[in-house]
Amino acid sequence: MTTMPPRLIKKYPNRRLYDTQSSAYITLGDVKTLVMDQAAFQVVDAKSGEDLTRTILLQIILEEEGGGQPILSSQVLEQIIRFYGHTMQGFLGTYLERNLQTFIDLQSKLKNQQAELGDTAKMSAEMWQQLLAMQAPALQGMVGNYLEQSAKLFADMQGQFESQTRNMLQGFPFPPFPGKPADSKSEK
Repeated sequence: MTTMPPRLIKKYPNRRLYDTQSSAYITLGDVKTLVMDQAAFQVVDAKSGEDLTRTILLQIILEEEGGGQPILSSQVLEQIIRFYGHTMQGFLGTYLERNLQTFIDLQSKLKNQQAELGDTAKMSAEMWQQLLAMQAPALQGMVGNYLEQSAKLFADMQGQFESQTRNMLQGFPFPPFPGKPADSKSEK
């Protein structure tokens, strides 16, 4: 079984995105649709070939966060910013990715249970829209709270890890940790 290469989207200096598959210019909204459809794609700089996929995804998140009800609170964003340049920066990405996957799995299970409770084909489109409209704010609130709690838990875990590391290494002849006074040899 051969896997198709990802759909190639070129970004030009004029900030326009060109979809090589459809031979047409597209918008960030079109890229968001590709994400929602779980289509494999890659955005590259038209001149240098540099991969810009993450940059485009971050632009979509920025637009989504700016309009409507944001998922990420200021507190969560501040916590994330604090991890840039930190020794545990790589761990945070993995941690958030795993937590988000857990949440997606939970959402999928809820959807399956909902389908088992009633034949969704018999529900009118209007009833289905009302049900989804009621669930959307609750899910957004749940995601926001979940991410805030996860970020706080991770920050607490990081503090404990740093404290344990200091305690474990304090008997070794290393220079003092930044921000900590050196131990006085006369105190024994």
